[in-house]
Amino acid sequence: MIIYPAIDLKDGVCVRLKMGDLSRSTQYGDPAGIARKWREQGARYLHVVDLDAAFTGKFSNKEAVLRILETAKIPVQLGGGVRSLNDIKERLSLGLERVIVGTAAVENPRLIERAAEKYPGRIVVGIDAKNGRAATRGWTTQTDEDPVSLALNMKRLGIKTVIYTDITRDGMLFGPNTSAVRLMAEKTGMEIIASGGVSGIVDVYDIKKTGARGVIIGKALYTGDIDLKEALQAGRK
Repeated sequence: MIIYPAIDLKDGVCVRLKMGDLSRSTQYGDPAGIARKWREQGARYLHVVDLDAAFTGKFSNKEAVLRILETAKIPVQLGGGVRSLNDIKERLSLGLERVIVGTAAVENPRLIERAAEKYPGRIVVGIDAKNGRAATRGWTTQTDEDPVSLALNMKRLGIKTVIYTDITRDGMLFGPNTSAVRLMAEKTGMEIIASGGVSGIVDVYDIKKTGARGVIIGKALYTGDIDLKEALQAGRK
């Protein structure tokens, strides 16, 4: 199972939010420096989110992303504010390994189909759920979409990988929603990357038992509740 250290960008700085709330953020400094830190500790992949783009649609953290890529020298996947094929093309041209599409998966399935065909294996769909329903627009808009049904629709359109986030757990250190992750993995047969609520090394082992292929760890790394080297070892076992 792959461990993805998370770097969330706001105004060019690395931050962590609580339940996606911009008013509840903590700053952690230079994103490139943090990327170097995770790489030096053994990370094989980074998960980056442009929060400004997620909320505004404007790719204002492009320079920060470029610095991360120059420093990390390991594969990076990026999400936030991806609404069109041009958005995807622009981001992949920077040297990113994969681009994450969230809102458009609900609002514009045709885009997902075209992107999956044009960039096979390089498009990941982010499904963010709250109270059993998918949320979009930086988690601010609740939909009637069932997350599993949405994932199956994405599979039919050519998507192989889904990042599943429980919004109510994100940044809260309450522990992940393992039952929802297991259901997603079992019902879809897709490569599921779990996100949200990872608070300790036990959570990493629990997520691995669900059949997930990866886990994104954010706040727990920054608070020291999880040691990245220990998490990487757990993922390999």
